[in-house]
Amino acid sequence: MLPETLLCLLNAGIALAQAKQQLPLNSNSQFSPSNPPNPPVFSLPTAANLTITVALCSSTNSPPKFFVTNSSSAGVPGPGGGDDVFEIAVEEGHGSWTGIFDDGGVLAVQDIGQTSFELGISDQGPIHELLSNSDLPLLGDTTSNQALIFSPAFAEEVEPRPTYPNYTLPSANSSQRSAPSGSPNFTLILSPTSSSSPLTALPQTGCMLSSQRSTGTLSSQNFWLRDTKGWRNQWLIEALTPATNYTAYVVQDRTKVSGPIHFVTKSASFACPLVFNLPYCPNVAYTVPLPQPPTTAGSNAYTALNLPDEITKPLLAYLTNFTTTLTTFACGRDWYSPIVGCDDCQREYRKWLCTITFTRCGEPSPANPRSFTSSPAPPDATGLSALHPKDPSAPPQRVFSALLPQSTDIAKARSRTLPAMGSAYAMLLPCLEVCTAVDRACPSLVGFTCPTVQFNAAASYGVGYSDSAEGEQGEGATGAAQDRWGNIWCNGG
Repeated sequence: MLPETLLCLLNAGIALAQAKQQLPLNSNSQFSPSNPPNPPVFSLPTAANLTITVALCSSTNSPPKFFVTNSSSAGVPGPGGGDDVFEIAVEEGHGSWTGIFDDGGVLAVQDIGQTSFELGISDQGPIHELLSNSDLPLLGDTTSNQALIFSPAFAEEVEPRPTYPNYTLPSANSSQRSAPSGSPNFTLILSPTSSSSPLTALPQTGCMLSSQRSTGTLSSQNFWLRDTKGWRNQWLIEALTPATNYTAYVVQDRTKVSGPIHFVTKSASFACPLVFNLPYCPNVAYTVPLPQPPTTAGSNAYTALNLPDEITKPLLAYLTNFTTTLTTFACGRDWYSPIVGCDDCQREYRKWLCTITFTRCGEPSPANPRSFTSSPAPPDATGLSALHPKDPSAPPQRVFSALLPQSTDIAKARSRTLPAMGSAYAMLLPCLEVCTAVDRACPSLVGFTCPTVQFNAAASYGVGYSDSAEGEQGEGATGAAQDRWGNIWCNGG
């Protein structure tokens, strides 16, 4: 007969094995102080490649510790370690571990305390994730009390290429397609950056951020096919405070976090309204020097529903005529380029035409109110200005946005189809790359050309931001038209 002590140990081991909670595959399990795991030991399913993710849903100075083993002989994993016991490191509220579980495994949690957390078990990639900098939300633009924000692109839209003998291209007045089925569920979380409890100080997890109260009033939300990167969720937020810094996150399906990005609303005197939701100009999502929308429209922004015909009719006529000319070239069977075709040419021309038709408003940074060009640049300028402070401890230079002040008597300086705004504003010049993209994509016989840096490009375009003044791609002063910190140097469309 076995000794009594050994029998007790065997009985305890059997009871623990029977009490283990099985974590389901491809599922997210939630635990809170009111619903703690008892005991905090879990069985893991068999899988050739299993990813275990941890997400903390509450703030704590002493987070729980998570131990995992994929060995059937390791017992309950813990801090004692061993060849087959691993601790899941938790940083910014996230933890992840991937391994082979041919015979299943065990996950144990220690020092839970009053912490809420989630456990994701998947053989299809991580359930919880802090997305990379290439998947950030996108700021459209702001007014004094509004912000237009996009989620990261989540689904590409593949356009059929025209082939011989059918060179059909999208019509000028094209409409948005229906969003793909099964689109993710997106949540926007917005908060003043300088608040006493900033979002960036919290665990950067979907469950934590989704529990926070978001600032502002949601005016509209819809899916939008903005560019070739694919579909995005689009939000118009109102009731914000002028000249205030904000932080924004986008949470996908409550488990994947994108962000943060930062931006500042315009000053209280900023007068340009937002223009967006134009199917024929999907890239336009920014402020434009127009009179305020009519109060009968029931909106504080312009869309395709209330934009004046004197703006849209010439634009659609220009694009129709260009498309007619373009289809006289060999777009399919005898491509003029092994890389691009007439569909690329039309798409880039549409973007350029919309960008120059809808002049973009801007505003100098409150910290640098004189950070703009007071007159059009000379022919040999690069389009950039640099501030060289007298203080030797300060940064050696600062890049200024391509802003040009416009008075009421030259309200149509950029676009001849816009009605007079009736007040002064600052025009944000288009990035030169918007023009050169057309030049690269279109047949040379179309005759589309852009101003050159050596002569007068900087008088009408922002030069040297994304690409260098010599045209080296991505080697400009900023490498992009805008960044995650709310800086917008030129209008990238």
